[in-house]
Amino acid sequence: MKQLVAPREERTAVGLFAMAGAVFFFTLIDTSAKWLVMAGLPAIQVVFVRYLVHLLMSLAVFLPRDGFAALRSNAPKRQALRSLFLFCSTALNFTALKYLPITVTTTIMFAGPIVVTLLAIPILGERVGWHRIMAVCVGFVGVVLVMQPWGVGFHPAMFLNIGALCLAALYFVMTRLLAGVESNATSQIWASGLAAICLLPFALTQWGWPGTAADWAFFLLIGIFGGSGHILATAAHRMADASILAPVVYIQIFLASLAGIVFFGTWPTIWTLGGGLIIIAAGIYIWHRERHNKVSTATIAKITPK
Repeated sequence: MKQLVAPREERTAVGLFAMAGAVFFFTLIDTSAKWLVMAGLPAIQVVFVRYLVHLLMSLAVFLPRDGFAALRSNAPKRQALRSLFLFCSTALNFTALKYLPITVTTTIMFAGPIVVTLLAIPILGERVGWHRIMAVCVGFVGVVLVMQPWGVGFHPAMFLNIGALCLAALYFVMTRLLAGVESNATSQIWASGLAAICLLPFALTQWGWPGTAADWAFFLLIGIFGGSGHILATAAHRMADASILAPVVYIQIFLASLAGIVFFGTWPTIWTLGGGLIIIAAGIYIWHRERHNKVSTATIAKITPK
């Protein structure tokens, strides 16, 4: 049975709003994870619950539309590797959240586009000019400022966050490799399903129950936040170009700062904010160069005689 792929729509404003909603839910995922691991629940269990509920939501949304064809992958090995990168990144990030302020983990993860730019050279065979190489270097200066390896604010858990960052970048590179090969439905079901299946035995051996009403609320909602965020992000990319949506992700630094203040009583430091601004500036410059190169290529293609 052939999969039904939802058609592209030119609804940029709605797409931007949907992407902002996705970023809001992504912040709530990290907030819930930090709350739960600080409450004593094992990080593996928290990751499992996050992906299990995401899987159930994905099945409920996509199976009625696409049928069981949504379960079949056209590139199962690459899809499995992509899923592995994603849930390992989540596990490392959730573990780091037990020890680090949410603003720090969020800001370090903003360096994702910078790492993707580097990985795209050997894996995707993309050519990267010196403009983007310089932006990558500047971005890593921002990461160093956030980590402050010379100061009292440094914590070894930041290395877990760096690992999460690299694995997330590999996940996005694999997503690029699967573009045009897999439907969004298949990618979401596989990413959440493989994570839930692989983590099940480990989660059960460490299982613990929430102790307070607030713990239960975050425990029950973390998967809903995850599923809602990814579904909104998918819808956003159907309604607007990725090049338009990309900078919206950076509003998360403000949302993460607010969540840190409201839920954990932690304020972002000047180092986190300063390093974050440098990372964001580098990321936006890389995005601008990629968009400029795509426009230039498309223009040349139009004027080249067939």
